[in-house]
Amino acid sequence: MIKRYVSKISLVVTLILVVLVPSIFTIKDLPDKIYISDSVCAKSVFKDLSPFNKITYSKDSLDIKFMGLINLKSVQLKKYENLKIIPGGDSVGVKIASDGVLVVGFSKINCNGNELDSVAKKSGIEVGDRIIEVDNKSVINCDQLSQKILESKNKSLNIKLIRDGELLSKKIEVIKEKSENKIGLWVRDSTAGVGTMTFIDKNTKNFGALGHPITDSDTNKLFNIKDGDLFDSAIISLRKGEKGNPGELKGIFTNENNPLGDIKKNTSSGIFGNLENNEKFTKNKELQVGFRDEVKEGKAKIITTIDEKGPKEYEIEIIKKLEQQEAGPKSMIIKITDEKLLKETGGIIQGMSGSPIIQNNKIIGAVTHVLVNKPDVGYGIYIEWMLQDAGVIN
Repeated sequence: MIKRYVSKISLVVTLILVVLVPSIFTIKDLPDKIYISDSVCAKSVFKDLSPFNKITYSKDSLDIKFMGLINLKSVQLKKYENLKIIPGGDSVGVKIASDGVLVVGFSKINCNGNELDSVAKKSGIEVGDRIIEVDNKSVINCDQLSQKILESKNKSLNIKLIRDGELLSKKIEVIKEKSENKIGLWVRDSTAGVGTMTFIDKNTKNFGALGHPITDSDTNKLFNIKDGDLFDSAIISLRKGEKGNPGELKGIFTNENNPLGDIKKNTSSGIFGNLENNEKFTKNKELQVGFRDEVKEGKAKIITTIDEKGPKEYEIEIIKKLEQQEAGPKSMIIKITDEKLLKETGGIIQGMSGSPIIQNNKIIGAVTHVLVNKPDVGYGIYIEWMLQDAGVIN
């Protein structure tokens, strides 16, 4: 009799685990916070959950409980009714200065006919470090760093740097040759390029562009910026993308004496700042925002600029939506289907990053990356990630 009861209890426990464990693994992939519009009920976001899960709604959150008893997850709800922004699609020039001087490599040192290894490298300096002080004096650009090294009368330099967010100190023994001090270091303090404007918020004049971070070409790390400027630009030529060889838009800054605005942030979701000279963009018609729960696999459009004629719409397909707990530039897989765009560019090419994605007359995201071996296929980012970093939503 006891064995029979134990067997029944074990069966019940097993059945509960069979239902509960997959449910837990499904729910753990849900975001901690979701954005919804007035036209979409939060229930639609969770329509695929197990029927054994009970969802309880309040004004600002919802709780998911297994059988109404076991707490599985609490999700914060952020509702933005009829939120509208101005879509971009225009080519823009980007120029940013680093926060400190970025180490990008090391060099041999020629001294009295001998070739010596970099003393900076021997002292523990690494590629990707940001040098901010030399002998207790701040440095903000390459010229200042070079000057402080040359003018030092000490046999060693005390360097302060930032590595992966941590403040470190290093002592470098200087190699002296005649009146020169040498440490064997390659550095960079700025970068520039061309990308695409994604959106402008009409109320705050805040903008978002690129949809992905600016990274240093040598270190492949996020470029920590001190400040930057956004410029009007013109596309002068392009290189068509091919399998294994990404294409590229080539542009010029049309008026470097009159920036469009300031770049204040460089994040995993793009670059952000405020437009001072905004007449070019604010005349465009606003579009309603479509959050991730409104994004559907299927037909959509992008707005982008590939020549001197300015922004145009081109057809694409959203192949797959991807689950994301944190902000990042790979939210959905997209495919260029527009025959004209494919003929001109081969698909997605460098410089198109930031091109807004439109679906059902709503701006839902931006183009971010291309697949090197499939130039007609790439990634897009959910617009909500960019709106967060632009300060339009929180």
